[in-house]
Amino acid sequence: MFTKHLLFTLTSYLTVTDLKRAWAVAILPALLAACGGGGGGGDYTAPSLSAPTAIPFPPADYSAVDAAFQEFLDNHEVLDGISYVLVDKEGTTHKAVFGDHTEDLITMLSSASKVPAVMAIMALDEDPNVEFSISEPVSTYLPFDGVYADRTVEQMISNTSGIPGLRLTTSLEYILSGGVHTCQYSSQPFITFEGCGQLLVTTELPTSNPAGSVFDYGGSQWQIAGLTAAIVNNSSWNQLFDEYIAGPCDLEVFTFGNPWEELNTSGYTYTSFDGATVASMPGQHNPQVEGGGLTTLADYAKLMQVHLNGGYCGETQILTEASLASMRQDRGSLTFNPVPYGMGWWIYSEEPGVYTDSGLFGAVSFLDLNTGIGGFIAIDDYTLRAGGQGSAILRTALPLIQEAVRARYE
Repeated sequence: MFTKHLLFTLTSYLTVTDLKRAWAVAILPALLAACGGGGGGGDYTAPSLSAPTAIPFPPADYSAVDAAFQEFLDNHEVLDGISYVLVDKEGTTHKAVFGDHTEDLITMLSSASKVPAVMAIMALDEDPNVEFSISEPVSTYLPFDGVYADRTVEQMISNTSGIPGLRLTTSLEYILSGGVHTCQYSSQPFITFEGCGQLLVTTELPTSNPAGSVFDYGGSQWQIAGLTAAIVNNSSWNQLFDEYIAGPCDLEVFTFGNPWEELNTSGYTYTSFDGATVASMPGQHNPQVEGGGLTTLADYAKLMQVHLNGGYCGETQILTEASLASMRQDRGSLTFNPVPYGMGWWIYSEEPGVYTDSGLFGAVSFLDLNTGIGGFIAIDDYTLRAGGQGSAILRTALPLIQEAVRARYE
């Protein structure tokens, strides 16, 4: 009896289970069709989802800045043209030319060469395959000794090495005395970069001071720093700059030459440099490190962008954030005659976070970390009548630039 009951129960369960499976198979296509699945041709359409579209901030309106530049040029008795470029971490944000300037005009930088020169030296310092440190005495690397061989490159490119600067080596008294340190301003073919550099290291100047004691701007110390870097790299100065800066940044023009002998002997009335070709720049065999650069707006813009994007040119990091910050660190104020100066950068004491690198002819580059903007102002009058004019218009233009940038986000 028990066996019959068990067989009946199992048979009933299997029968019911089979019926349920058959019912499910029969009704499933209808359910899929109703849900729009299985290609059943139902009228339901699944919603199409997409990420929300980000609305970018509008570009900054620099029309007030352009107007200030135009007014400056209109009221200037010497300049026939002026131009400027602005960058942020992404690239060029604005470029404008006035008067006879064009975007491809090549201009001499004078002392606005210093920041690019320091960038090359710092890149060499960072190269893990090269034994070089800016904090070591140059005697560590030079194949000769001399009175200034105990100074470091860091001291030299911060103007704190104690080696007398431009105040002495460009003075009429020193030039007339036939002082050997004037070789750094020569474009004569028999004066070489290496030969002149050795004279600078081995020949003591009057009014020299202990390293780190005074701020003394420019002069022989920069040439010695460049020579040391070139010797370490087993190259010329221009080859070093091309390897570490111009090449990775795809610069088209940036080169160092030496226009000073022509300018000095003519009373700043003549230079063979024509503003159109790099080859016309004299003295490229004996380039002046602190003041011999020449560039276009586009080239200098790329260098300023490096200081805002973490040290990159395209996909290549040419400098670390640490090196960029070190360039801005105040070393000049640690002397007996304190002057806010980093390595290549003048520190804008009136407004923290602003740095400038200005030249004798008026060219000036600037960096404003408060707004994330950098820039370069080009001037091509080399008669000394335009000295300081780039810095003059920057004092007017910078507040307008800052206002335009901040207005984007309001």
